[in-house]
Amino acid sequence: MSLGSLLPPLGETIRCPCCDRSIPALVLTNAYLCPRHGLFEVGSKKNGSKKNEVIHLDSGRRWQSWQGHWYRQHQQIESLRAELFTVLDHLHHQGFHATGITLAQRYRELVTPYLESGSDWFYQIYCGKLRLYGLPVTFQPETQADSRWQVISFELTQVPGSPKTYSYLTCTRISESWRK
Repeated sequence: MSLGSLLPPLGETIRCPCCDRSIPALVLTNAYLCPRHGLFEVGSKKNGSKKNEVIHLDSGRRWQSWQGHWYRQHQQIESLRAELFTVLDHLHHQGFHATGITLAQRYRELVTPYLESGSDWFYQIYCGKLRLYGLPVTFQPETQADSRWQVISFELTQVPGSPKTYSYLTCTRISESWRK
């Protein structure tokens, strides 16, 4: 019997979806153990998930792999909004800002009730782009039903530099020089 047949289907080690450190497989199981985040189980038809998916057993959060990166699969609007906010903040600290958000089609029903629109009827009719964190939101076109959009949650349209006006909050880290 070879060692490969005793390991989970994703191999001897994977990158932890939370901290990106290499984590080992547990022999004779479908699981990987991160010393910081705990146990991740590989998806299977038995537990109703896909084979390239890992499930954090403590929280039930799910990630799918696409081109060597893990992407969170959201079941709640709060987790999607939190991830978007984190990415917007990270983008800001890299010297970029977002000008739009494209969401995967599978989140349309989940997100639509929480999107911002202008409050007066004139704005809604003539300028009525739905917004999240002040950014225009579009959904991935139906014609792009490739496997990438089955895994990733969103893409940001980004440009270098700071925005002229801040439509979303970005100051979550305070610079030491600014504090003085």
